[in-house]
Amino acid sequence: MHSNRFAWSTPTRYLAAAAACWACACTAGSERDVAATVARGEYLVSIAACDDCHSPKVQTDRGPEVDMTRRLSGHPAGSPMAAIPKASLGGDTWSFVGNHHMTAWAGPWGTSFASNLTPHMDGLELWTEEQFVSTLRTGLHLGAGRPVLPPMPWPAYRHMTDEDLRAVYAFLKTLPPVANVVPQPLPPEP
Repeated sequence: MHSNRFAWSTPTRYLAAAAACWACACTAGSERDVAATVARGEYLVSIAACDDCHSPKVQTDRGPEVDMTRRLSGHPAGSPMAAIPKASLGGDTWSFVGNHHMTAWAGPWGTSFASNLTPHMDGLELWTEEQFVSTLRTGLHLGAGRPVLPPMPWPAYRHMTDEDLRAVYAFLKTLPPVANVVPQPLPPEP
């Protein structure tokens, strides 16, 4: 009587074991690659000063500091906006002003609000990596929409490599999601 069980020859067992080890090594390598990519993204977010505009601040005796509970969550929804000092803008005076969180800016372009970069439905969760990279390459929201407004320095960031932009995206996807619906930009007032 023959068994339906497959009989492994010695060379076949060695090949199967080698394949299993290779698969494990590839997975471990992939995990190391992902960790390295995320670490690179965190470094780039740090040196690109993303927290300066995209993170709400708390006021301390040393001045404004990043509120780490809302890191990179953009302009706080419902945050009161002081009247824009129009007499101070333009000509030989100030060209733009910012709010106390440094997440909203007003100038000749109108009023812009820093986006929520956390992986929440109110933020980056719905963005693909391609849309993120395209936005920073073209200066257009989602790579095809309205212009990205000042003070976002996308013209400088567009020179980052695709690998670096993907690393930034990978890091942002690891942040704790923060529910925060950022207002849409406002046009300049007449």
